[in-house]
Amino acid sequence: MKHLMLSATLCMAATGAFAGKAFVSNERGNTITVVDTETWEVLDEFAGGNRPRGITLSPDGSLLYVCASDDDTVRVFDTETYEELYTLPSGPDPELFVIHPSGSPLYIANEDDNLVTVTDTADHTILAEVPVGVEPEGMAISPDSNWVVNTSETTNMAHFIDTSDYEIKHNILVDQRPRYAEYLDDGTRLFVSSEIGGTVSVIDVAEDGTPTLRQKIGFEVPGVLPEWLQPVGVKAKSDGSRIFVALGPANRVAVIDGASLEVVDYIMVGQRVWQMAFTPGEEYLVTTNGNSNDITVIDVAAEKAIKSIQVGQQPWGVAITPD
Repeated sequence: MKHLMLSATLCMAATGAFAGKAFVSNERGNTITVVDTETWEVLDEFAGGNRPRGITLSPDGSLLYVCASDDDTVRVFDTETYEELYTLPSGPDPELFVIHPSGSPLYIANEDDNLVTVTDTADHTILAEVPVGVEPEGMAISPDSNWVVNTSETTNMAHFIDTSDYEIKHNILVDQRPRYAEYLDDGTRLFVSSEIGGTVSVIDVAEDGTPTLRQKIGFEVPGVLPEWLQPVGVKAKSDGSRIFVALGPANRVAVIDGASLEVVDYIMVGQRVWQMAFTPGEEYLVTTNGNSNDITVIDVAAEKAIKSIQVGQQPWGVAITPD
């Protein structure tokens, strides 16, 4: 494993854990970049497997899970030493995943085999393989953990999987190539981005988990071709007041008012903005920008980009340690 800034890492390790770190998966560079979320300086970079994309953390922040898509496995790293501890069975071509709030299992989208693989993170075993639509990608788990949602790019659907029996109970048709799904913290609403359709579908969720399509939100930016407005990553503030949508090659993040469901602003970021993550407390939103090989830091209160940091080749996903 190659460490690019070993001396800085050893120095910080001697004085205690970092206050906060952002881990960025670099899809083309096959690395993970580590960024200090207080100073916004790059701390280190280490090997992440072949084509690392989806990236998430254990609930306590001690473990980093990485979808190494071309290795057909999930690689697991220590978030302090960056040592690879072991791998988890993932099914073929893992792309995105979501972790149960308890830390197990992982629900993993397998793009090539049209499956969602359920993996026990403690026993390192596959609990179930759930057939879904064609080219599954986006994954979300309801706040009560009763439902896992998968979006299938070619089927153009959001599939609602019951976590008690791993059966699909509901399907909602959305626009072309759904990429990502995001629940509000209260579980009453789900947002699904459609990259080619150019919309975000707003899905209301009843107390029993039954989903109903409410409306679709479109985007329009002066001087930007409509075909460049490609919604991908979605992040909602914990109070539901703002929903942020990464618009891919439009190089902007849309800001949606949570009450009116209207687009109120667009924030210019790096090139081909893809995924996003909040820092603890939601002071900042970090975006990965695949074509400019950087991340953008957005001040959430001001709704303005304040900093750009160079990372590895084609940054794809980002995960930030909890408090």
